[in-house]
Amino acid sequence: MEIREKVIEIIAEQAVLEPSDVKMEHTLEDLGIDSLGLVESIFAIEEAFDISVPFNANDPSESDFDISSVSAIIDAVSKLVSEKV
Repeated sequence: MEIREKVIEIIAEQAVLEPSDVKMEHTLEDLGIDSLGLVESIFAIEEAFDISVPFNANDPSESDFDISSVSAIIDAVSKLVSEKV
């Protein structure tokens, strides 16, 4: 499964939506995902891709992990996966 599809699947599950309802330009807020849902999504992403996300749940703006949109999350995950090798 591609990174994009898997990330969308994880986010859709948190938002209780169908993956087809998740658009690249959506923010997590658009999708109704709160801070707890965000943390759960990060854990699920880490587990799915065997990566460690540099994310500070207490201060997301200080994080190197861009959560500004679905597209940004996919890009950030792709970068972490590519660096893992």
